[in-house]
Amino acid sequence: MIQGIGASTGIAIGKAFVLPNWEWEVPDQKIDVADFAREFERVYEGIRTSKHEIEQIKDELREVVGSEETNIFDAHLAILDDPVFMNEIQGIIQRQYKAAEVAVKEAIDHFVTMFDLLDDEYMKERALDIKDVGNRLLKHLLGVPEIALPVDTQPFILIAKELSPSQLAHINPDHVLGIVTLVGSTTSHSSIMARALGVPLVVGVEPELKEPIATGQTIVIDGGDGSVYIDPVEAIIDRYNLLHDRQMEDKKKLQHFASRHSVTPDGKALRLEANISSIKELEIALSSGANGVGLFRTEFLYMDRNRFPREEEQFEVYRSVAEKLGGDPLVIRTLDVGGDKQLDYFELPEEDNPFLGYRAIRISLDRTDLFKTQLRAILRASVYGQVKLMYPLISSVDEVRSANRILNEAKLELEQEGLPYDRGMKVGIMIEVPAAVMIADMLAQEVDFFSIGTNDLVQFTLAVDRMNEEISHLYEPFHPALLRMLKLTVEAAKRSGISVGVCGELAGDMRALPIWLSLDVDELSMSAHSILHVKERLLGTKQEESRGLFQQLQLCRTSTEVLEMLESFKGEPKEKTANG
Repeated sequence: MIQGIGASTGIAIGKAFVLPNWEWEVPDQKIDVADFAREFERVYEGIRTSKHEIEQIKDELREVVGSEETNIFDAHLAILDDPVFMNEIQGIIQRQYKAAEVAVKEAIDHFVTMFDLLDDEYMKERALDIKDVGNRLLKHLLGVPEIALPVDTQPFILIAKELSPSQLAHINPDHVLGIVTLVGSTTSHSSIMARALGVPLVVGVEPELKEPIATGQTIVIDGGDGSVYIDPVEAIIDRYNLLHDRQMEDKKKLQHFASRHSVTPDGKALRLEANISSIKELEIALSSGANGVGLFRTEFLYMDRNRFPREEEQFEVYRSVAEKLGGDPLVIRTLDVGGDKQLDYFELPEEDNPFLGYRAIRISLDRTDLFKTQLRAILRASVYGQVKLMYPLISSVDEVRSANRILNEAKLELEQEGLPYDRGMKVGIMIEVPAAVMIADMLAQEVDFFSIGTNDLVQFTLAVDRMNEEISHLYEPFHPALLRMLKLTVEAAKRSGISVGVCGELAGDMRALPIWLSLDVDELSMSAHSILHVKERLLGTKQEESRGLFQQLQLCRTSTEVLEMLESFKGEPKEKTANG
């Protein structure tokens, strides 16, 4: 067994098809000064053809994975329009008297090497985009056909060194059972697209791969835990066939919960909402019976493009989501970039501790022009549904008041322009830093609702970066300190009469459900794929039983004790004795 990284869930069993690297040998061909104009024109023509192809790919994919996922290719178009990339190519032609294809190959290698050397995972992933675009341009300059996937054979498992978005765009899920790449990460563009397409994907197997995988070998992959088996024995194949069948059966069984109301046996109604970043994800959430959207991550509207989205662009997206929800809540979080989320066109300062630095609401309050553009778009969309506004990474009352001042300016502008908005639109904040927990009673006087972001709250409370492999074992979401943080936050919200929800990963963790029932939170917002699992357990878990459990959890001194107690809790009413 080879251990990789699970990047897109699901099990696949089939024959391997090894995709050759999309790269070509380019002989070092010299030219004369008189050839410069011709070589420049060859480059321009190659760029025009490449851009046309990319636009076609976007159009073909839009109906399959949604408009937001196809914005990946806007980054590719931006590279072809980038004057720095073009100047590098022209400089090599003029200074070194080299043919167009040689100049393009050297420019690709230069930028890819430069990005790979950066100690930044996001920038390393952008190196693949540059290679993808450059190889497309090279293909046209060399006049070679693109490597095609087999379409007249049985479905296969695709094996590649790395898979570019362009290559993945041509994949038919009916032909490709799963994908294994030697390198890559769960946050790469290819991983995002694989998840949107519903294709199981395992990345990063190269360190454990002793011999190359060959076309025709039988492969078993688990996109959940990252396991890969090459030419496994029949017992392994039988086991994973059984697991695959069970996954399909469980998926069908869960679907009948989609239309059920999310209420405990003793009458506690708990809204189950979805975290989304695109309309495609919204459609999946609605099919899973989501009661609304508790977190719309708007930063994805800003990524993989060459400029900030305009007000009208944002408005159209927010309006579309609000209309599709048909009156159910839509909580729109304002721009949350910085930390691990960078924008190619917005140069953020280099920081020793970016997660503690210039990010989220801090950028918005600094760049009020960008902030107001987004607030105007959200306000305009508010008349098309039950839209709520939420500020991220709040740590003080001053930040809330400053943000609301800009919001009021945006409202006044819209009134002066005669543009409608919901005057009663609710405004809330994310509780994700310990400072916000400790002044939750004060913050509750300033806003209409709280949403607890458990991912950052755990990291900041325990001073643990969960992406750091050396200390990731210390990231303990069931730490007793976190239980106290949650209790303080919810109690402060209840005393002030405002609603409180949870939108971090813990919201979708079934083990945590008794905690939320005991604390009496109003809604949970989670990945669309978690909704039916949580709803199934909710329908069989009594709130009163959960309250008794939480009293015991507060006596626990370690995460292990908390987890053991949660995992042994069934949530079913205890049998009464004859004595009552």
